[in-house]
This record gives sequence, C-alpha cells and structure tokens, in this order.
Amino acid sequence: MILGIGVDVVDVARLAAALERTTGLRDRLFTPQEQEGRAIHSLAARFAAKEAVAKALGAPRGLGHLEAEVVCDDTGRPELRITGKAAEVAYGLGVKRWHLSMSHDAGVAMAYVIAEG
Repeated sequence: MILGIGVDVVDVARLAAALERTTGLRDRLFTPQEQEGRAIHSLAARFAAKEAVAKALGAPRGLGHLEAEVVCDDTGRPELRITGKAAEVAYGLGVKRWHLSMSHDAGVAMAYVIAEG
C-alpha cells in the first residue's frame, strides 16, 4: 500500500550558485558518499530526492537533509537510505520500502519518491 508520494524539481544552476556562495552548504546537504565524484546535475537530482522524501513523509518538522541519503546498489540503481528522525517518522507511518526515480535534463533535476507500507 502506498503511504506517501513526494516529488521535487530543482533548478541545477540555482543549486550550483548556492553551493558556491554558501560555505559548508555542500556538507550540510550531502553525505561524503553522495558528493564523491558527482557532477552538479547529479547532486541536484539527489537534493530533489531528499526533498521528495520529506514530502512523502508529510513534511514533518525537524528533518535533516543528511537523513535521506541516495546510494546506488551493485547495478547502479539508486536507492534511499533513511536514518534519524526521518527513519522514526517512516517507522511510525509503517513505511517498509522506498521507491526512487531521478532524472535531469535542460538545467532541471527531479526526483519522485514513493513510500510503501
């Protein structure tokens, strides 16, 4: 059963400017694994995924961006690793599985998340 759906769209150039302008922002938004060798459009898609997770959970207060991490399995397929308060909220809702789709084109990145119970 679908317990939550979230979608988010990110302007790649706007995120790039924010990361360049704000010292330490990259480390507040992305785990070291997410940052490793990633181009800005890939980071933008990951940021959209984090925002989409929050929306799928009902946008509760107090979630941190590092609590939703995009990791890739052995085949390169993106998956979500949820920790901290986000994991607590997901557990409370009965989330058992996450589905993630990300894409980027023409200066825009997007992510779609489904929380399944």
